[in-house]
Amino acid sequence: MRKGLGQWVADHAPDCMCVQELKAQADDLDHDMRELGGMRGYFHFAQKKGYSGVGVYSRVEPSDVRVGFGNAEFDAEGRYLELRFDTPARRLSVISLYLPSGSSGDERQEAKYRCLAALTPHLAGLLPQREVLMCGDLNIAHQHIDLKNWRSNLKNSGCLPAERQWLSATLQQGMVDVYRHLHPEATDACYTWWSNRGQAWAKNVGWRLDYQLATPTLARTAQRVEVFKAQRFSDHAPLTVWYASRP
Repeated sequence: MRKGLGQWVADHAPDCMCVQELKAQADDLDHDMRELGGMRGYFHFAQKKGYSGVGVYSRVEPSDVRVGFGNAEFDAEGRYLELRFDTPARRLSVISLYLPSGSSGDERQEAKYRCLAALTPHLAGLLPQREVLMCGDLNIAHQHIDLKNWRSNLKNSGCLPAERQWLSATLQQGMVDVYRHLHPEATDACYTWWSNRGQAWAKNVGWRLDYQLATPTLARTAQRVEVFKAQRFSDHAPLTVWYASRP
């Protein structure tokens, strides 16, 4: 917020915005953080202070809010929030998801694998019943075109074969990578995260770690996508997709 996020939201006027890695508790959020750009915020805070956390801001009031996905270990870390917008004509879920990073060591990498394994059956139960838009920091670069230095990172968290296979399986399960749907061959322009080390931002040595995954009917309504890099709010850049109101 101190870096100008409020003005950016006012200028872009999104209908819905998903955020990850809040690193905040409920008492840390002032009114401008809870009611942002005409949208109301809904949050899943981690039990641990200064850690993780996700949120969804919406201009439309949801019919239901689901905090967590039913896994005690990762629900305690504040990694999943689902807003449901149900009408007689449509059952839509918007999910903010923050997958663990395994970059700090083997213990967290194993936790990441447990989280992926737990999410698979949850999504399998959700997808046949609803339209779904899942937005988040997945901490996975799916293909070689999704990061600058592919070969040198093949043994690093975020680029490991099992992680990339999970994302492939999720797409095969019935989701569409909306950015790749619109720009199947983009390379340098697709990155959404840059290390704070070694002038990675200035040199655009980045990774595509942030995604919007949508069920096919919704994905077909995507008209354009933007990774906003004109102003830097954090080590991630906002990923915006414009969808038509109906198929």
